[in-house]
Amino acid sequence: MGASVKFSTRGKRQKASFAEINVTPFVDVMLVLLVIFMVTAPMMTTGISLDLPHGDGQAMEEADRAIDISIDAQSKIYLGDATVQPEALVKKLQAMQKSNPDLKIVISGDRATSYGQVIELMSLLRLAGISKVGLKTGDVVDTEVLTKKPKAKNKKK
Repeated sequence: MGASVKFSTRGKRQKASFAEINVTPFVDVMLVLLVIFMVTAPMMTTGISLDLPHGDGQAMEEADRAIDISIDAQSKIYLGDATVQPEALVKKLQAMQKSNPDLKIVISGDRATSYGQVIELMSLLRLAGISKVGLKTGDVVDTEVLTKKPKAKNKKK
């Protein structure tokens, strides 16, 4: 947009001032903030550090809205980021299920956690009346590793 020109009564031209806002600094600041948020957002993920086993299953529907329960290598149970005892876990989940009958649970078990501990947790959830339970795994398992024959070890006698 150009500047408007006013004519005075004497025939001389006068320039009118611009009534526009310069948005270039605003755009620059927004782009910097966007870059900052894009860099820091992946770092802000919270949770328990687990070494998840690999699997080849399908993703659970609406897994982003499921309650995450984790078992670490020391057999500690976490509800979100907080450590909980099994009895307290059952009470909390039953209270959550009263408000949401379609409550979904995802169990994340560390690779070092025994199979029995995960099954005990699943049984505890079933006894609490929670039937929609899924297991979280890491990356897809490499099928080439599964099809290779193990090498025979050389034993010296």
